[in-house]
Amino acid sequence: MHRTKLILPIALLAASPALAQEKRHSVSVPAGRLDAAVFTLGKQTGSSIGLREPALGGITVRPIKGKHSVDGALAEMLRGTGARARRVAPGTWLIERAPPVRHRPAPPPPPREEPDAPPAEILVTGSKRDVPLKAYPGGVQIVEGEDIPVSEGGKGSDVIANRVASLASTHLGPGRNKLFIRGIADSSFVGPTQATVGQYWGNSRITYSAPDPDLKLYDIGRVEVLEGPQGTLYGAGSLGGVVRVVPRAPDFWATGGQVWGGGSLTQHGDPSWDVGGIVNMPIKEGELAFRALAFSSRDGGYIDDRERGLADVNSVRTTGGRAALRWEVDGWTIDVGGVGQSIKGNDAQYSDGKGDGLSRRSPIAQPFQNDFWLAELVARKRWGDIELSTAGAYARQYVSEVFAGASVDDVNQGFPLPALNSPLIGYQQINRVSMITSETRLSRRGPRGTGWLIGVSFLENRGRVNRSYGSMRAALTGVRNTVDEATLYGEGTVEPVRGVTITAGGRLTRSHLTGNAQDADRFFAFRADPRAKAARTETRLLPSAAIAYRPFDGLTVFGRFEQGFRPGGLAVRRDLIQRFQGDRLSTVEAGTRYTANGLSVSTSASMTWWTSIQADLIDGYGFPTTSNIGDGRVLSLGMAVRWRPLPGLDLDGSLYLNASKVTDPSAAVFPLAEGPSDFNRLPNVADASGRLGAAYRTALGGETEFSASGYLRYVGRSTLGIGPVLGKPQGDYVDTGMELRLERGRRAITLSATNLLDTRGNRFALGSPLLIRDEKQITPLRPRTVRLGVELGF
Repeated sequence: MHRTKLILPIALLAASPALAQEKRHSVSVPAGRLDAAVFTLGKQTGSSIGLREPALGGITVRPIKGKHSVDGALAEMLRGTGARARRVAPGTWLIERAPPVRHRPAPPPPPREEPDAPPAEILVTGSKRDVPLKAYPGGVQIVEGEDIPVSEGGKGSDVIANRVASLASTHLGPGRNKLFIRGIADSSFVGPTQATVGQYWGNSRITYSAPDPDLKLYDIGRVEVLEGPQGTLYGAGSLGGVVRVVPRAPDFWATGGQVWGGGSLTQHGDPSWDVGGIVNMPIKEGELAFRALAFSSRDGGYIDDRERGLADVNSVRTTGGRAALRWEVDGWTIDVGGVGQSIKGNDAQYSDGKGDGLSRRSPIAQPFQNDFWLAELVARKRWGDIELSTAGAYARQYVSEVFAGASVDDVNQGFPLPALNSPLIGYQQINRVSMITSETRLSRRGPRGTGWLIGVSFLENRGRVNRSYGSMRAALTGVRNTVDEATLYGEGTVEPVRGVTITAGGRLTRSHLTGNAQDADRFFAFRADPRAKAARTETRLLPSAAIAYRPFDGLTVFGRFEQGFRPGGLAVRRDLIQRFQGDRLSTVEAGTRYTANGLSVSTSASMTWWTSIQADLIDGYGFPTTSNIGDGRVLSLGMAVRWRPLPGLDLDGSLYLNASKVTDPSAAVFPLAEGPSDFNRLPNVADASGRLGAAYRTALGGETEFSASGYLRYVGRSTLGIGPVLGKPQGDYVDTGMELRLERGRRAITLSATNLLDTRGNRFALGSPLLIRDEKQITPLRPRTVRLGVELGF
């Protein structure tokens, strides 16, 4: 009030635009979402009000009614939300997060301090209707983009796995891995089966029957990991859950960007480097903006090849970027974007564990490549609490892998092959996947997590696998699968009693599957399995239900039932085509979530029953194949804690336990029935994993700030795959990392280190499937690596 009295005499002498800005208007804005409220206020006052970041739109604000200036109405509306309004031009305001209050020493008597404003409400945007985290009836882990430094962004999906204990990854190499959540793991290899984790870039699905593209996580708004099957909202392939990466959107008001560069030294290996840059440009303030990112890096090798006399053979080069355009017009928000990335590895990442654990003997190089492209269009419009969203995307992925093989004579004993000029087989597999997706949904967000949504989606995925061997690249039988899906889904949440919400939903999907042999006589390829028809149709209905209870503010107790499925397809076994059936699972989950006074604790327990499990395996001659391995069950227990004991100090810890078993093995893996118990475990998911982390930030004076962070992560014991041949032990290691950061204004220098203990470990017990029977193969951690980086903003 005092500030207003001081400014008023000056304002009376100012130009007419300033007088217009202080004009009092008759306004009536109901309580609700911030984005809807500012839209209404802007219409009533003739002003332009924008949001710096989309996540702010979900904040709940108080009602405003009566005669107010725009400044006064916004100040009252945003009081206690952790956000503020800033006038950026005549008649134009920008809403952004309020900067943290920095407490500085002051001479006595100390000034009276106002209590800190409550934090802005956290929304689970992956719920597709922005359910508040405190009301969400399921397991979810959120990693904010501001917590992912540039030094880690180049590690791709490993950034998420390092922070979310329920997420696991194979480690065959960048762009070749599979992700698993909550122990729902089918196999170590990538074949024609659909992934068990749905991966999304914003609103667009990025994988189906292809490996994780390992997109670099630079300039990210947040990452959400939705645990457990998400069949109702996300459909086929979300058996274990969903990983949703939300990139930063173009800013309508700020012109500028950032460039960075870093150099790394790896003990026992070659040096590495990384560079990149971001630019944001408003084309028309408040309406149209452009944002782009480009990056390139080289990860130096650290594996030596004793047979060929080469050092550090496994270097990897990654280049990529993305661009986005956002347009606000007539109440619509339209986003157009594209992503591209290429990963090229010179050689495989594995060793044989001999000597210092960083070398092997192989007769040929085993390069790999993953090229990924995505184009998307998203349009959204809100009418109060109701939102209409429609999205379409096209994604392509090219994956090439070369594996060293056994001698021709050994393989010819049971699988005749033409004679080769070389005594050894080099096996190559190329996956080409293209996918078109579209989705339209209408949703309403009510108070305390209530609301509803209804949507339709369409998907077409085309996957082609070509195989060859030898220096002349003689063709083996390949396979092509096409899946067309049409889906109707819906979900609703009601609150019959204050503090209790009940959610129910369902998804009806009709899938049309077609498949054909590649590079082989079609009649010969299909003769082994008369069920392997070239076309068929499957219809699935997936129900879901959940209940949440909030006995008091800060505590949520929930229970949930959900299902997931994957359609079947065609696969190659030796030179023949065979059919694998669709699989389905059901999960019952219970958990708690508590947040108060800087402490956040979440717990969960789930039991999953999985029928007709699809798995990409290797046959008796080392060639990849696919089969249904039987039924199984998975028990998972998890806990995650975050605590801020002091201003600027954040501590986190998590623990995740898994117990899995193939309870009814099929004839394809009959040795399981009489093998050791480890042979019955589902692959690649540790029996226990956990993390301890700490981060500290403080002001040193002026514009200078110092921060330090570190973590210790344990990955427990797991097995490579199903059965006695693939039941190789892996895991049981500790990984560590830290970073120091000195920042002044828009400039920063960082010093980071990973694998501080220079641990070898065994992240993945595979290098070449053709050699798995006769040779020990391990994938060690990257040795101790130190990086020095520089960041410059403009």
